[in-house]
Amino acid sequence: MSQLTLFLIKIAYLAILWIFVLAAISVIRSDLFGARVPDAARNAAAERSPRKQKATKAPRRGVPTQVVVVDGPSAGTSVSLQSAPILIGRGADAQIVLDDDYVSTRHARIAVSGDQWFVEDLGSTNGTYIGSVRINQPTAISLGTQVRIGKTLLELRK
Repeated sequence: MSQLTLFLIKIAYLAILWIFVLAAISVIRSDLFGARVPDAARNAAAERSPRKQKATKAPRRGVPTQVVVVDGPSAGTSVSLQSAPILIGRGADAQIVLDDDYVSTRHARIAVSGDQWFVEDLGSTNGTYIGSVRINQPTAISLGTQVRIGKTLLELRK
């Protein structure tokens, strides 16, 4: 092989190595600090009036009122949906703390928009699943829908 070919192979190897290092740093950063929230979403959340939030607090017939851990190390744990949005993960700031090796510090969030509840993966390493489908964006859930995070199953209940 010529000197030029060997030099180009060395440069390509070095570039691939740096891409890997930067990707690993990005994953660690998102696991420690959570996903970035766009300014538009942050401003929209700040502009919500307290009256609109209080109007959604009154439970109605057929509307879920709690999130229950139905299977996994924290089985039996339940959290009221009145404290929405609910953060799920291994971190101490999570409302549902899951002691599971496959769960990120800030893994997922359950939030409400109007009358519909959504689950959102927060850039976790191992993903959030509804049934056997991995979700990549906020996904609507209803009563009885099972959400899998690591080895744990969660469900919305009345």
